[in-house]
Amino acid sequence: ITADGESIEMKKVARKSPTMGKAAPKGAIVLFDGTKDAAKNNFQRGQIVMENLLRHDVETNAKFGDHQLHLEFRLPFMPYARGQGRGNSGMYVQGRYECQILDSFGLDGANNECGGIYQIAKPNVNMCLPPLVWQTYDVDFTAARYDDAGKKVKNARVTISHNGVKIHDDLELPNGTPGKHPEGPGPDILYLQGHGNPVVFRNIWVVNK
Repeated sequence: ITADGESIEMKKVARKSPTMGKAAPKGAIVLFDGTKDAAKNNFQRGQIVMENLLRHDVETNAKFGDHQLHLEFRLPFMPYARGQGRGNSGMYVQGRYECQILDSFGLDGANNECGGIYQIAKPNVNMCLPPLVWQTYDVDFTAARYDDAGKKVKNARVTISHNGVKIHDDLELPNGTPGKHPEGPGPDILYLQGHGNPVVFRNIWVVNK
């Protein structure tokens, strides 16, 4: 009821990613399907939590070049934390380029907030959902190219959809991001960053291009 005595009805909208639960296509490499074997065999430090979820701070045993990636993540509810201390993790494509994972619900959307390519590019739109709600990243990545002498001749490029909305469209990556591996020739790992916050993952798969 307003100050003028008028009655207002408000409805909560529960948004769900259209790629939530997306099945791995034929030929995909399934990295995590909720099983202990997948966590143990496909990741360094792979641990199951809450019965069938993958704990943060893991990196794949496999290395990837040009590829497409699907993963689902859930942020913790940390009401007394602020900024980078609030559900912080990261998706490091090739261990070299971080797309931030963070509770940035309702914020402007910066390069160090959810969906941002750390220190390189903010998301086109902040698509972060509230904590405790499952979210998706869908990635199409083309690796940097190097000549025979090991000199980079072409930058990496990436397209990322967050909860089904394209937040980076064929973005050129002029350099790697800090925190894991430096840029270099050859394939490399997927790293899901550990930052001391209980971020969890599920339904992770890759299709090599």
